[in-house]
Amino acid sequence: MAGSVPLASNKPSTARNRVVSESKVVKWTLIGAAVLVLLWLIVLPLAIVLTEALKKGWGVYVEAISNPDALSALRLTLLVALVTVPLNTIFGVAAAWAITKFKFRGKGILVTLIDLPFAVSPVIGGLIYVLVYGAHGWFGPWLQAHDLKVIFALPGIILATLFVTFPFVARELIPLMEDQGQQEEEAAVTLGARGFRIFWKVTLPNIKWGLLYGIILCNARAMGEFGAVSVVSGHIRGETNTLPLHVEILYNEYQFSASFAVSSLLLLLALVTLLLKNWFTRKSHR
Repeated sequence: MAGSVPLASNKPSTARNRVVSESKVVKWTLIGAAVLVLLWLIVLPLAIVLTEALKKGWGVYVEAISNPDALSALRLTLLVALVTVPLNTIFGVAAAWAITKFKFRGKGILVTLIDLPFAVSPVIGGLIYVLVYGAHGWFGPWLQAHDLKVIFALPGIILATLFVTFPFVARELIPLMEDQGQQEEEAAVTLGARGFRIFWKVTLPNIKWGLLYGIILCNARAMGEFGAVSVVSGHIRGETNTLPLHVEILYNEYQFSASFAVSSLLLLLALVTLLLKNWFTRKSHR
């Protein structure tokens, strides 16, 4: 009887292994198909960007990325990310904490509003801000009377980027915090902890890797956003052009080598983001 228990417990595992196992032909066919798709859709376009950027030599490449307009676009891109990512982080943490740790009316509406930028085209998001803050918008006359500029200026670019990026941190944290439950926070309350002390000592250590992952995704979208920013920026060289907009202008002017050179800067920022994402993923798994 004692020896029959391990045999019985091994049967489900053996059956499960038979179900999920496939022949080597099927396995390598699926792997090969996946690799071909990745090469075609990701690796090949990236290789073309680098090849075209260096096609006319290092001199043309360096001149393109050191151009004052390109440097201005790079500074503006980094500035917008520097402003929007911390604001979205604060909002995302607060929203996730409220949704997962408290019961209140309108929770479903709040979750729906958080998901709204995923369902709305970024171009529509930018157009909304034009209709609200533009010269002929709701607040346009008041802004003009007080010499305040939102559309075709930095505030409009920040607002548009905030709109398209604010779900990322919240959406990364909500499932994580729901899985963790409220047991540790309730235990902290019984021990006398209150409010933000519970958050700093209990909640934050449990979500730190998910939070960093959400911040990285938010930053990547902020630096690469095109649609919403294109509507509100006005495409003013050296003032309201981010890197994606500057690439479009160069390409439309048939400065192909310069456009690919500036695109390589975005590619470099994306690679750094991916490396950080993979590092944080490994840390979180550990």
